[in-house]
Amino acid sequence: MFTGIITGMGRIVDLHDLGSSLQHGKRLTLEAPAGYLDDVALGDSIALNGACMTVTSFDAAAARFTIEISAESLDKTSGLTQPGPVNLEKALRPQDRLGGHIVSGHVDGIGRVTSFEQIGESWELRVQAPPALARFLAYKGSITVNGVSLTVNRVTDVEGGAEFSINLIQHTVAHTTLGLLSAGSAVNLEIDTVARYVERMLQAGVLPAAAPSAQT
Repeated sequence: MFTGIITGMGRIVDLHDLGSSLQHGKRLTLEAPAGYLDDVALGDSIALNGACMTVTSFDAAAARFTIEISAESLDKTSGLTQPGPVNLEKALRPQDRLGGHIVSGHVDGIGRVTSFEQIGESWELRVQAPPALARFLAYKGSITVNGVSLTVNRVTDVEGGAEFSINLIQHTVAHTTLGLLSAGSAVNLEIDTVARYVERMLQAGVLPAAAPSAQT
């Protein structure tokens, strides 16, 4: 479980195929900020651009760690198939502040940046979400973009899904990989957990509570 508050910017520095077919995944070696791995243990979860991954080896002194990612995960995410910067977030601990919103680290779909421009002291990021995710977007609702917890400022239904707009402060632009985006960039999206359950309840209908059994 995560909060969508990025705790560091890392970099994929090496990729190694785990097999020779398209059904095989890859082993990624990542470089983290100095000291980032000091409290990390083997098997811990770290989200990379919003995708929850398991630490398979690490060297705290060198600030490097590896993860193994399946072909399925590679197909359903963006930004993890080549060397480059990634957003990092360690798994939530019970005593941590929930600064963003509840994030599972499971990417629901890939969006496409339609516009990214500075307006005043902040930046407006517009992303088109695929049709399957459009119904989960709401004004002032939460959305996770490349692992970053953000608030939706506007939603417009368009052909092929929905375009949503979010506002980024300078701190977010400077301390996450969102500042590197441009029109056409692919981004990982995770919908709000509450919206997911509401959708399920609406589909299934509300069942009446079972009558209490008779006591003898």
